[in-house]
Amino acid sequence: MLNLKNVKRCSLEKRKSKVRLSMFANPVQKEFLETVPNVLAGKNFKELVKRIIAARKNKKPVIFMFGAHIIKCGLSRFVIDMMKRNIITAIATNGASIIHDFELAYCGKTSEDVEKQLKDGKFGMVFETGKFINEAVKYGAERNLGLGEAIGKMENEKKLKFYKESIFGNAYKLKIPATVHVGIGTDIIYQHPECDGASWGKTSYNDFLKFSEIVSKLEGGVILNFGSAVILPEVFLKALNLVRNLGYKVRNFTAANFDMNYQYRAFENVVSRPAGNNGFYFIGHHEIMFPLLHRSLLVKSFKNVTMGEREISY
Repeated sequence: MLNLKNVKRCSLEKRKSKVRLSMFANPVQKEFLETVPNVLAGKNFKELVKRIIAARKNKKPVIFMFGAHIIKCGLSRFVIDMMKRNIITAIATNGASIIHDFELAYCGKTSEDVEKQLKDGKFGMVFETGKFINEAVKYGAERNLGLGEAIGKMENEKKLKFYKESIFGNAYKLKIPATVHVGIGTDIIYQHPECDGASWGKTSYNDFLKFSEIVSKLEGGVILNFGSAVILPEVFLKALNLVRNLGYKVRNFTAANFDMNYQYRAFENVVSRPAGNNGFYFIGHHEIMFPLLHRSLLVKSFKNVTMGEREISY
């Protein structure tokens, strides 16, 4: 049997501790962030909010990358609001997003029952979606536009019933860069007879070049990724590498990824490899986390701060 009489112990008062009462939050506070403890993800979340505010005060970019789930979760109005307040200075997304964005702008509804429609080969075979988006892409290719700009421009010109609810329509009106990065064959839109592969390639490649130019100015700014597990992390990594290769100084910036679980590419290509110690990863459902981020930015220190050409006024 071990004899415990010679066990060495120390004083609790002198021992170093990771958690202190000073880090605890008070549930009764006027501002949401004051109810978040300065511990682990809570501390990181508050730090990210501070960095976004600091970036915009210094007129540095805040790039918002996202997957289509942001739209399907009912969060378009949050993105639009942050663009209007000039918090988000550029958006980048995948091909599925323009489909859901158009359908909402056209008739106020989107997202079909894939399993049910797939049985009879009807999945993604809606006439209006296939015709409008493919025609917008051809229009954009003829005028050497980017894909996101072409969609936003067409939605505004056609004055779709709910065009004011469109992320791309609002981005176009606000002159905020909106880039779309597609993978041919990954979206329903390529099944339609109006589809022209060359137009998709040209407009989406134009957007890659546009996105790379935006990334070239990221020094001191923030890049956020909500829910794109593969395409946007890969596009961002190549864009960052390209601009560094061209001699642009893009070393000191903050990167944050939000998703409902751990995603390898999002962690490595957005948070770890590019940003290092300036990277954050948050796990949670978009329909909760994005409103929390939006609300957290509506703090006293952000009021009446001039963000470029538009003034933030809550």
